[in-house]
Amino acid sequence: MTPADHPAVLTKDKTHYCPGCSHGIVERLVAEVIEELDLCSRTIGVAPIGCSILIYDHLLVDFISALHGRAPAVATGIKRMRPDLFVFTYQGDGDIAAIGTAELVHAALRGENITIVFVNNTVYGMTGGQMAPTTLPGQLTTSSPTGRDSAVAGFAVRVAELVSSQDGPAYVARTTVADPKGVMRTKRAIEKAFRAQLLGLGFSLVEVLGACPTGLGLTPVDACAWVRDSMIPHYPLGEFRVHERLAGAALGA
Repeated sequence: MTPADHPAVLTKDKTHYCPGCSHGIVERLVAEVIEELDLCSRTIGVAPIGCSILIYDHLLVDFISALHGRAPAVATGIKRMRPDLFVFTYQGDGDIAAIGTAELVHAALRGENITIVFVNNTVYGMTGGQMAPTTLPGQLTTSSPTGRDSAVAGFAVRVAELVSSQDGPAYVARTTVADPKGVMRTKRAIEKAFRAQLLGLGFSLVEVLGACPTGLGLTPVDACAWVRDSMIPHYPLGEFRVHERLAGAALGA
């Protein structure tokens, strides 16, 4: 499939996202990889509450709804009952790193053969741009108007590092879609995470650093620059866990 092609699994409808939101880019990459790996007819997606739930309207594969934070648990049940299916969750930071932390960590600890695509934009985008578990120290949000005070609110959680420190995961990476090179790397990471499941290697997760221009109060261009200048220094990019059967294909320079 060339970059100009439109994946058949992706609808041609306009997305519901705010201008400059990174979710549309990540959804497109997920759709491309699903199609290129010929997974369209046997994919089950799980998305809980948050901006991520809108993926139901944009990808033409089966989806099951999950309560806030519970997507890894729902995906685990599906995969254990139907190991022949490809099962992935699509989640945001307000979901996976707050109410869903237990489900995330224990799915990783058990090495469940599921894949998580996690978009980290450092705010609760759907409900008004409030402080999230991933909000940076000093970052302004609608619920931290003077900046996140780590002495009161704690420090920003680094999900990729948290998950990769466990023994269960087969593949964990952090990428970004704030620039073209990052988009290409993100697609390769998603493909490797999907292949980890197809090979039966166990749990895989790709954390994608994205922009929420509305929550940040920035233009789309400035929001991408903020991701590069502020987020990446706090959330370094790279592969944190790579199973030996996946080690042959690096994300690139």
